[in-house]
Amino acid sequence: MQETFDFQTYMSNGVAKVVRSALRATLTNPRESVFMTQFARAAKAASEKRLRAEAAGEHIPAFLIASITSACNLHCAGCYSRSNHACSDEAPAAQLSGEEWERIFGEAEEMGVSFILLAGGEPLLRRDVITAAARHRNILFPIFTNGCYIGEEYLRLFDRNRNLLPVISIEGGEAETDARRGAGVYQTVTAAMREIRERGLIFGASVTVTTENLQEVHSRAFIDSLLEMGCRAVIYVEFVPVTEEARYLAPGDAEWAVMRQRIAELREQVPEMVFIAFPGDEKRSGGCVAAGRGFFHINSHGGAEPCPFSPYSDVNVKDASLRAAMESGLFERIREGGLLMEEHVGGCTLFERRAEVEALAGAKD
Repeated sequence: MQETFDFQTYMSNGVAKVVRSALRATLTNPRESVFMTQFARAAKAASEKRLRAEAAGEHIPAFLIASITSACNLHCAGCYSRSNHACSDEAPAAQLSGEEWERIFGEAEEMGVSFILLAGGEPLLRRDVITAAARHRNILFPIFTNGCYIGEEYLRLFDRNRNLLPVISIEGGEAETDARRGAGVYQTVTAAMREIRERGLIFGASVTVTTENLQEVHSRAFIDSLLEMGCRAVIYVEFVPVTEEARYLAPGDAEWAVMRQRIAELREQVPEMVFIAFPGDEKRSGGCVAAGRGFFHINSHGGAEPCPFSPYSDVNVKDASLRAAMESGLFERIREGGLLMEEHVGGCTLFERRAEVEALAGAKD
């Protein structure tokens, strides 16, 4: 297990690889290319800052995941967020304010965090937070959205602030997308994709990979359809089974082998796109990168959690700094307890061992 300087080097090299791929993917879009060149310099400076902190005994992850709202307009089949009651039709009043999120973004930038993934619920319901994120240009903010709220105001905001990157959820073709996300969603999101392309912007696509859609979503036909609509990044997220009945949908060893092979082929065949698998090949990084190893999650109420699939917290950023959240006792117990190295079914080892994580959450420091 490589947990200190070697692991930070691994993560920093991974960030550099993603940035190089993004630069290559934006060469035909001058404004995006200019931004990515500037961001590449900022990401390199942030990596150096994290390495200096590591040498001084402080581990800073390169990524954060921020669920900026618990409200969502869709009821996707198998949604982990609704399953653990972190998502609802309407957001409660106790969520973090736009000012609190901006403080978090500022602290993250100062510490050397390079990427903050904005999630929900549906993050585009929080325009105040998206606008706050836009002001932190040394951080790239992929916005994981269902695509239903991409209209004129957001298109203008994305055009002015290239550090905001919409990542639109899609499950494959029309039948697969509508089966999971609701009737008519495929037409809505593909219309949004084409509108983004017409504005000279770029976007990414987020694909939840199951045993049922694995072949289609890794096919050249599917990738070519996204490319035609202007997509320049595909993020494959392995399905996490939230019920026993859904376990058959979770990719296993055989499916992982196919995914790794297909992604390697796509990277070679379609260099104008970036392909990222999450969580990807955890064996290469010595296990899961949650609980502060490579990232952690802040929920809409400010709780610092190991990851979105593991909703347990012992510190809240309403009452503590982001640095204090990174030093969470729960995160330390998870890392030292070896849970991040365990074999598991689907995309999250901590979800698979949620009873053990819950017990650690109740332990005293």
